[in-house]
Amino acid sequence: MASEENKALVRRYFEEIFNNHNMAVIDEIFSSDYVNHEKYDPDREEIIRGQKGLKDAVSAFLSALPDLQCAIDDAVAEGDKVVTRWTTRGTHKGSVMGIAPTNKQITVTGITIDRIADGRIVETWTTWDLMSLYQQLGVLPSDFKAAA
Repeated sequence: MASEENKALVRRYFEEIFNNHNMAVIDEIFSSDYVNHEKYDPDREEIIRGQKGLKDAVSAFLSALPDLQCAIDDAVAEGDKVVTRWTTRGTHKGSVMGIAPTNKQITVTGITIDRIADGRIVETWTTWDLMSLYQQLGVLPSDFKAAA
């Protein structure tokens, strides 16, 4: 039963924070010593620490993509971890990651692994398609290929 409860907690995270833009729920479902490992590519990782760090990071994306919505495509739970494959959509209305607003619609996919302890999310590992985002915003040409 713990796996189903963990999946429900992660679904609540996606629904409340990303789809309803309810930042207050962060204090309820994330531990105070939360750590988020954002992996954009093999050579770049950003660490977000604590509830405030998460609120700041999510707020930055919601400011840039005020109509952001995130759909859970798949969720699998085992033990204390939940793996979620997701698709995010939104309109680029504000500056994000140093990119000025383009008013373009974006669709980005990613995979997140959340570790849960004592009914709270304590650690997250996320990797998402940054190159696709850059292409959709016009920062990279659509036929760009990374060097092998």
